[in-house]
Amino acid sequence: MAKQYKRIFAALDGGQTQNMVAERAIELAADTHAALMFGHVVDSVPYEAAGTDFAALAADMKAKLEESIADLLEKARNNPNIPEVQVVVKAGRITETLSEQIIEPYHPDLVICGERGLSNIKYVFVGSVSTYLIRNLRCDVLVIKEDEEA
Repeated sequence: MAKQYKRIFAALDGGQTQNMVAERAIELAADTHAALMFGHVVDSVPYEAAGTDFAALAADMKAKLEESIADLLEKARNNPNIPEVQVVVKAGRITETLSEQIIEPYHPDLVICGERGLSNIKYVFVGSVSTYLIRNLRCDVLVIKEDEEA
């Protein structure tokens, strides 16, 4: 029998796989009657020296994210098999903020993320969010690969 997930977290990054990640999360949440959280982190590093209001930045980005996936959010919220749908956006250093401030407090059984399209050189220095999550989270992690046609 397939594992029953109770809480699914989908990490949305605004990249090319974002809709695929959201669609897979909705599908799995509906199949297992799981609560669903979509989350995004605004990278604070470029703004740190500027004295930016991170709460306002996160609120603005949340509105943009909800608008960009409005059809998918509506689909999830209207699905009777998904008991709860949340969207959380925070500003900070991406990997730490995502795992420590959003994912860990939510206690998901499954985290879904997209494959990060970083160049090989940048990857060596930055690492990828998906690799970080696989190595550091104590739950299942599903990485959605970019379609070859995309």
